[in-house]
Amino acid sequence: MADNDCPDQPHADHRAQLGRLRRVEGQVRGIAAMVEDGRYCIDILTQLQAARAALARIERDVLDAHAAACVADAVASGDPEARRAKLDELAQLLRRALH
Repeated sequence: MADNDCPDQPHADHRAQLGRLRRVEGQVRGIAAMVEDGRYCIDILTQLQAARAALARIERDVLDAHAAACVADAVASGDPEARRAKLDELAQLLRRALH
């Protein structure tokens, strides 16, 4: 289990994403090979877009799991400090995404 900022709350399990992450890893190695082979720019860009889209899907799944487990538990706990901490985490994440 990974680090958990709230040890008294369960942490979302993201192991289901490992297969998808490994596929993206393979895609990125394939893109590197395309660059080394001097492949056409549009072909490389198409593969880069596919890898980025796959990562975005994984990101959404991890965020959904975080909201369903970590954030929901903090809200249900009734602890205003835990609730505020999780909302602050989400706000900070959104600020980074919008940059």
